[in-house]
Amino acid sequence: MTSNPLQGAAAVLGRIMIATIFLMSAIGNKIPKFNDVAAYMGSEGVPMPKVMLAGAIVFLIAGSLSIILGFKARIGATLLLVFLVLATYFFHDFWTFEGDAKQMQMIQFMKNLSMMGTMIFLIAQGSGPMSLDNRSTHVREEESPAE
Repeated sequence: MTSNPLQGAAAVLGRIMIATIFLMSAIGNKIPKFNDVAAYMGSEGVPMPKVMLAGAIVFLIAGSLSIILGFKARIGATLLLVFLVLATYFFHDFWTFEGDAKQMQMIQFMKNLSMMGTMIFLIAQGSGPMSLDNRSTHVREEESPAE
């Protein structure tokens, strides 16, 4: 199945836009402020916060790059889905807040819920045209002997 160049470009742009928030979170906040972020995580009840933060950084970077490149994008989306589920549970537990704080946490919860939906969509549909996953499929089809 071939796609037109516009579909391919849109898929690449979409993958970049999806992954940017996760990649920037890792390299712009979590890595340079590792100890501060780990302390905050501990205060929110995250067990073994330094170990969990190191894992989160790996999941964020590997998942983001996987989606951007479209290389094993289903695995990358799964890593980001796991990150989102845990982050949403620990940090956006709106049900424990009152007033304006509850509203702000509900907004963050809903934002994360929509990103979880995006990850599930990527897991189900794959990375689309102009991805390394798609390219390797076409290479195998071209190398297969004709029946």
